[in-house]
Amino acid sequence: MASSTLLLCTTKTPSSNSLTNLSFFSKPSCLFVHGKRNQEHFKVSCCMGEHNEKMNFDRRDLLLGLGGLYGAANLAPLASASDKLTDEPIPAPSLKTCSTAYIEGNIPVPYSCCPPPLPDGMAMDDVPYYEVPECSQLRVRTAAQVVDQDFIDDYNDAISIMKNLDASDPRSFQQQANIHCAYCNGAYTTVGGKDLQVHFNWLFFPFHRWYLYFYERILGSLIGESTFALPYWNWDNPDGMYFPSMFNQPNTYPDLYDTNRSVNTQNGTFMDLNYVNTEAQTATQSQLLPSGDCSTSGFGTIENMPHTPVHLWTGTNPGTKLSNGNTSYGEDMGNFYSASIDPVFSGHHANVDRMWNIWKSFGGKRVDLTQTDWLESAFFFYDEDCNPWRVKVQDCLDTVKMGYCYAPMATPWVSYKPQKKTTKGKLDPSSVMAAESIFPLSKLDKAISFSIKRPATSRSQQEKDEKEEILKFKGIKHDNKEYLRFDVFLNADKTVNTDELDKIEYAGSYTSLPHAHNASHEFVPRVFNLAITELLEDNKLEDDATIVVTVVPKKGCQVLSIQSVNIELLDC
Repeated sequence: MASSTLLLCTTKTPSSNSLTNLSFFSKPSCLFVHGKRNQEHFKVSCCMGEHNEKMNFDRRDLLLGLGGLYGAANLAPLASASDKLTDEPIPAPSLKTCSTAYIEGNIPVPYSCCPPPLPDGMAMDDVPYYEVPECSQLRVRTAAQVVDQDFIDDYNDAISIMKNLDASDPRSFQQQANIHCAYCNGAYTTVGGKDLQVHFNWLFFPFHRWYLYFYERILGSLIGESTFALPYWNWDNPDGMYFPSMFNQPNTYPDLYDTNRSVNTQNGTFMDLNYVNTEAQTATQSQLLPSGDCSTSGFGTIENMPHTPVHLWTGTNPGTKLSNGNTSYGEDMGNFYSASIDPVFSGHHANVDRMWNIWKSFGGKRVDLTQTDWLESAFFFYDEDCNPWRVKVQDCLDTVKMGYCYAPMATPWVSYKPQKKTTKGKLDPSSVMAAESIFPLSKLDKAISFSIKRPATSRSQQEKDEKEEILKFKGIKHDNKEYLRFDVFLNADKTVNTDELDKIEYAGSYTSLPHAHNASHEFVPRVFNLAITELLEDNKLEDDATIVVTVVPKKGCQVLSIQSVNIELLDC
């Protein structure tokens, strides 16, 4: 890979006097992290440097908030090798394997999501690997709520030009939208004949980073602005927890507008990152303290929450009528095949990408994976000059080397830690059934509580630093055509109010956006892991050999089964 010129972000970004004014919150809605008490306030710098790596942060800052990606553990496969997509690097998909993508079940996408063919005489093995060019000036991605009028004009112009390109041009708006559809709705197959899916596994972050990288460069090229940078939808900050107005002005900026959006995006509605209902509703300031991690057959927790709820909150409500008269399957943002048709998709995923940077900036054990089968995995893209490229995961781990960074915004969630408790004292594990008596569970149609044994108690800090305690749900099966969510609590009984997640007992949530590939792939077993070391500390359960776990169905759990639940110690 070519070496890049590493520069600091020097671009000035607009400030907002209300960024730190949180007094209007009755409770810190979506300031969603169990932060360390009396913790030094932290503001993310534009491009992370060595000084940030030395800051001492409680491991739960992002563990419970922005995806839980606890070190390599939560990005890496936590299940056995048999749960992996493959046991080797995922190669860039061959265009020859690209076929029909599916909206859900056996309902095909009404157009091809496959990319344009390679130049005559070129085979996939002939496509070169991309080398990130040196940059003399970084592209600075700024929060959507503070960009100026000139930027919005340029952005709308760039999207307009992209939409007017010939449909066969790989840079065209439809072809760019098709990329997400192909990688996410079963158009590609990979080694072993398996469907290639970049969600629910360790490909989620690098795929979307590369996707935005080329999308951004194409837009800049179309308007002759080499430093053009995408805005990010700053939904982790109170000022950004509304639908970005720049994307919601159909008369002034028609090319940034999308007709297939929920009523939630209108009239300055405050975002509900705890969004569950698929019926039209007014979003409320409900709490979000998401947690968890992923295996290759499960979610990373930024993907799980808040990534998925933002998609659902923005897309149309399934079953309603679209502007073209068709029945909605959650279009546009609420279904993978159509999500990137909405221009706000890039802003949403730019913030997800930013979370990856923020997480790594906290230092300690928050580092990227080192497994070769991740680093060598590859994707296929066309660049701003219509040239085809293969790209590797290992070449997208440093955004500065990729030529861009994020303008700083206040991150008030860093120092937030819930204080409320649902239960006084400790629940008696003998008052509920043991996990082995409940699982396997054939359906989750009501809240359940069960006791579960821990592998170790009263661990020293050194032992905790070496091994994370993981609550592991194995063999989760459900209908992928439906949105699904269940919440998990420790030391809480079945009467827990899950509409308020600002409780110390809240461990995390499992969510799934509709994404079925075809009728034979509706019930794929998944693993869901929740890191609970600090959660046990907060609930004063460190010395307890057996604890109580409560699982509460929230949406679509009538057709859900879970094979087993146990607690394991995982190397950090």
